[in-house]
Amino acid sequence: MKTMTCIADLRQTYHRKVPRAFVDYCESGSYAEETLRANRADLERIKLRQRILHDVAGRSTRTALLGEQLALPLALAPVGLTGMQHGDGEIHACRAAQAAGIPYTLSTMSICSIEDVAAAVAKPFWFQLYVMKDRGYIRALIERAAAAKCSALVLTVDLQVIGQRHRDIKNGMTVPPEIRLGNLVDIATKPAWALGVLRGRRKTFGNIAGHYPGMSNVTVLSKWIAEQFDPTLSWKDVEWIKSLWPGKLILKGILDVEDARIAAKTGAAAIVVSNHGGRQLDGAASSIAMLPPIADAVGAELEVMFDGGIRSGQDLMRALALGARAGMSGRAYIYGLGAGGEAGVARAIEIIKNELDTSMALCGVTSIGEINRRVIAAL
Repeated sequence: MKTMTCIADLRQTYHRKVPRAFVDYCESGSYAEETLRANRADLERIKLRQRILHDVAGRSTRTALLGEQLALPLALAPVGLTGMQHGDGEIHACRAAQAAGIPYTLSTMSICSIEDVAAAVAKPFWFQLYVMKDRGYIRALIERAAAAKCSALVLTVDLQVIGQRHRDIKNGMTVPPEIRLGNLVDIATKPAWALGVLRGRRKTFGNIAGHYPGMSNVTVLSKWIAEQFDPTLSWKDVEWIKSLWPGKLILKGILDVEDARIAAKTGAAAIVVSNHGGRQLDGAASSIAMLPPIADAVGAELEVMFDGGIRSGQDLMRALALGARAGMSGRAYIYGLGAGGEAGVARAIEIIKNELDTSMALCGVTSIGEINRRVIAAL
């Protein structure tokens, strides 16, 4: 892992080690992928302001988020099917995050279940919730997260319907992978991946299979999931979930100032400015473009986080400078997971932390609290 000097190195190795269907699942956006590309392009256009001859010897990347002390203003974002990127991937990613002193967010659509992860790690983690039509199941899922002592519930609010991802359809993306000649040939060339997944605790969605009648069959389970995302989801459901959840609530998927103002009145502790990694409304604004007006509108009322294209410490610094209290990153740590398991995730976090620390020094700041729009040279 020491020869992996940047996230791009991890990504290159990830592409070599993991079957194409799962690589494409991670990498793809919806439709023409305009928003996916905009997330990265708009971040790269933001230039940092280099400063010289400031005493920066006492730098620290530590910060507070939701009342917790973090070693780095970063959380690992929820990513579905993480356990198919690497056997028991959710457990490995959570362990790496906790060792690094940052939060890990387990997806509803994870392979390892809430209980699997809770039994395998030492500290609480965050749980991400999709609201489905079966509200009884959602109530039970919230209760399971509370029983596992999850320290925050991350409610995804931008997936009432699913944006089409062409690559997944072309690849016959299922869990486990659909039996196609191309998939079989690809998997045959990835024996280490196959062995790791075979040794994993589960081969399907752990939070759903076994906890819902008739969901042990993969075909039935996939059909149920496709039918369960609920287009009637509304702010009333957020209120209902808040009444059930005893801890901190984070709303993920805010991309509009008016929506952010409504979110601030729900009692949520934080919001995440996010377009679902460019996987939902194609043609929507990049997350970084919407961060400043949203942070300006509600940053005094709740904590504003950012998700959408973070691949480096410089990207994280850009988001912090434009109003985020912390960033979320998904693809970057998935690259590390596929490249090297738990050690790869740890390396991805380390790379971002080291780059942030160096960028702070070269911009003349020594603490996360000092990072604001003064470190931006031009937008």
